[in-house]
Amino acid sequence: MEATNELSRFAKFAWFTLGYNIVVIIWGVFLRASKSGDGCGQHWLTCQGEVIPSAPELKTIIEFSHRLTTGPAFIFVLILLVWALRKYGRGDVVTKTALVSFVFIISEVLVGAGLVLTGNTAETLTAARPYWAIGHLINTFILLAFLTLTAWFASGVRSSLKMNASTKTVSLILLGIIGILFVGTTGSVAALSSMLFPTETIVEGISQDFSASSNILVRLRLAHPIVSILVGVYVMFLAGWLKATAADPSVTRWSNILSVLVITQLAFGAATLFSLGPIIMQLGHLLLADLLWISFVILVANYLWDRNEIPSRLSKVSSG
Repeated sequence: MEATNELSRFAKFAWFTLGYNIVVIIWGVFLRASKSGDGCGQHWLTCQGEVIPSAPELKTIIEFSHRLTTGPAFIFVLILLVWALRKYGRGDVVTKTALVSFVFIISEVLVGAGLVLTGNTAETLTAARPYWAIGHLINTFILLAFLTLTAWFASGVRSSLKMNASTKTVSLILLGIIGILFVGTTGSVAALSSMLFPTETIVEGISQDFSASSNILVRLRLAHPIVSILVGVYVMFLAGWLKATAADPSVTRWSNILSVLVITQLAFGAATLFSLGPIIMQLGHLLLADLLWISFVILVANYLWDRNEIPSRLSKVSSG
């Protein structure tokens, strides 16, 4: 049997699939920020009615290339599920998290298709578009969470839920999840607002935020930095609480990582705000948000699941 601290081929592929999906998500942010979402018109699966656009503009190339990246993302998650079924069986937690990941990669594709087919792309503003943006963000975060859990469980070092996790701690964790998702939803609204109603200076932007004549989206975007600070402080408190109550090196490590990411994200978010959100800053801001969320998921997983190793699991991992 190989050393149990070595990742199996399945675990490596699971981590790769997670990483690849992050790349696809970041490219999707570039698509939105560059106002290229209508590059293929209101056509899906085709682009401007063609399988391969024959005379593409730059925004068509950007939109079409994003579609090309989403295809492998779907296939990788499908492979992950089939491989988990063959390797671990239907009842194993790895298979269950892989299945949920597959469900949410399907809904991720459908949300993207819905945005295109309903024309809620580029600079179009409809009453439904903020809800599309929020739904897309929440779906993406859930997808990342279960891809992370699939890869983490496949690493083969945890088995069962702790029975001594207090109701208070579980409630604090759930509140943290809700808080992070709420920050994400306010961020998606703020990003949409800034794209549709750009400003030349920070002073102009602040005056629009407080103007009664501004669009409701503009007036709502001020909520994002406020909520981000409040939730960021809470998440750091939660990370410290978990570290103090677990006395586990893995929990300590991920608590520290999460705290550093929260501070970095708050600083980066402020820089993005004061620089009026250039595309490169938006890409970095969302990348940090994804890494923060993934770190939170890993921290909670390390806290809730013990280190008891299952011999049958290890033999499968070592051979796979």
